[in-house]
Amino acid sequence: MVKELLKTTLGRLRIVAFIEGCSYLLLGFTMMLKYKFSMPEPNYIVGLAHGILFVLYVVLLIQVSFLHKWSIIKMFWAFLASLIPFGTFYADKTLFREL
Repeated sequence: MVKELLKTTLGRLRIVAFIEGCSYLLLGFTMMLKYKFSMPEPNYIVGLAHGILFVLYVVLLIQVSFLHKWSIIKMFWAFLASLIPFGTFYADKTLFREL
């Protein structure tokens, strides 16, 4: 199934959205480690990975939006989903599956 998703830009966006959503949740956990247990090291690594994945998500979102002629509203909701915990998982079910 992953090989099939990698063949299209929308499939790549869905994969990156899932990984980015997981990194966002993991970042929340590492923030707790950083501030509650004085362990900042995991937060550096996860924060860097999350930042790279977020940028990749936005680039793929713009690419998919132009290729599939998404409206500005749909593009806005897909972007907003990346800012909310569990948002990318919801976007995968509602926004990214219609094609």
